[in-house]
Amino acid sequence: MRSEKLTRKRASELLGVARSTTYYEPKEKVEATSDEDERLMAKIDRIHLESPAYGARKIARVLSQRGYEVTRWRVGRLMGEMNVRPCCPLPSLSVPAGHSKRFPYLLKGKEISFPNQVWSTDITYVQIGGRHMYLTAIIDWYSRYIVSFRLSDTMVAGEVVRCVEDAFRRHGTPSIMNSDQGSVFGSKEYVGLLESFHVVQSMDGKARWRDNVLVERWFRTLKSECLRTAEYSTPSELERLISGFISYYNDTRIHQSLGYETPSSWYFTGINTKAA
Repeated sequence: MRSEKLTRKRASELLGVARSTTYYEPKEKVEATSDEDERLMAKIDRIHLESPAYGARKIARVLSQRGYEVTRWRVGRLMGEMNVRPCCPLPSLSVPAGHSKRFPYLLKGKEISFPNQVWSTDITYVQIGGRHMYLTAIIDWYSRYIVSFRLSDTMVAGEVVRCVEDAFRRHGTPSIMNSDQGSVFGSKEYVGLLESFHVVQSMDGKARWRDNVLVERWFRTLKSECLRTAEYSTPSELERLISGFISYYNDTRIHQSLGYETPSSWYFTGINTKAA
């Protein structure tokens, strides 16, 4: 007896699946971050440091002018992986995950008059050899004092939570913690931590890059004044370098906005004054 070959339509009916799904052919799995991507990410980071207002389209054009054939879509994907955003209004700066919580921006027009009134936190990309790491930092709005930082090889909520826990342990808790609308800051772990310490959560408004500008400026200062000219090849070396720069930034580097004083002097003087 001659066997008849099932048609695609009949096979789909027997399997109970849509016929359109039978045309799918799996693609070869590609590494999340290739060596070429790492090289491009390093170039993107350098261009972003030179021109913070450039988005994916302009960065792709600069890369093209420098001999790199790359599309703006690829640049946009890599910028998303790096958590690098242009410092200018965009339709959407941080896209939260579907399950992440959102909170209103609470700092518009608010007078910041003492330390630990408002902290801001964010994450940035740091190139290291042929790969990259993520740096979480927390800054006090009143004094510009860096209260905590954490370096990790993944951008997950647990690493941000550990950074915040360290800040709480060393400096107490702020009244308000501000961040962007990224999924990490709307995660169950992060939101739960702030709630457990009765810290009010605030998030940047949509297309409002200036809402979290203090920590963004600090990241640029770190990269331009320290990382851009320093040599490091291991995470431990990078961590020591960042830690040393934070000590310099907090205790030695003067700020015009602070009356040419240091963040430490404003932070601890303000803490003592409030306590008295």
